[in-house]
Amino acid sequence: MSYIEDNNDHQQYVGGSGEITSSKEECTSCDQNINVDNITEDLNSVVLDDMSVCANCGKEGKNGDMNNCNKCKSVKYCNAACKKKHRSKHKKACERRVAELHDEQLFKEHPPQEECPICMLPFSLENRTSTFKSCCGKLICNGCIYAIKMSEGKSLCAFCRSPYATSNEEELKRINKLIDKGNGRAFYALGGCHFNGTLGLPLNFGKAIEFYLKAGELGCADAYFNLGLSYERGRGAAEKDEKKATHFYELAAMNGSISARHNLGCIA
Repeated sequence: MSYIEDNNDHQQYVGGSGEITSSKEECTSCDQNINVDNITEDLNSVVLDDMSVCANCGKEGKNGDMNNCNKCKSVKYCNAACKKKHRSKHKKACERRVAELHDEQLFKEHPPQEECPICMLPFSLENRTSTFKSCCGKLICNGCIYAIKMSEGKSLCAFCRSPYATSNEEELKRINKLIDKGNGRAFYALGGCHFNGTLGLPLNFGKAIEFYLKAGELGCADAYFNLGLSYERGRGAAEKDEKKATHFYELAAMNGSISARHNLGCIA
């Protein structure tokens, strides 16, 4: 609920008598002038907004004590029994609302393209033009990486100035350290290592999918996009499955992937 409070005196012109009256009243207990009408109205709104009605039996209850429909979240029930009893009546409306919510998420305005933390230029849609740095967990454009190498003559991270890892073991240690901190791109990077068999790790498509899913949950759209691509083309252990490909492309699109939106258009 949102409302605007106006602390100014509200005056009304009454009829043709020329008399001006005010809705402002004087508190008889503390001699302070307060707008009693506005305060009472606001309190009534708070009380009403805090109450809900069970969609099955009509019983009123506080929002915090009611059960939401698990799918559409648009109706409330006083208990699990009412929810179960009302399920058949609510099914069509629920499915329609779920579809509406899905479309709202899928077709919402696209967020701005992620920027390089150094030059502040948007990343290219071509993922080979940027590199994930396991030392600081940043995605940096290759132009900035090249610039720091040319200016200082050393292989240092363009963001945190850490030296590059000298072994696969050190690189994996850095990635796992970021994973412990919940870095989505670190999960995505390790999933790629299992998918392609890099950094000395054997091919393990099961682990790759596991890490990609976790990365997606943490907001990494590229992870969902790669899963969609795998199911669309039958890459790795994933068999061709257009339904699953569409599902993961949609998740990627909802997280801001323009390429996923393009691929969804091609599938459609």
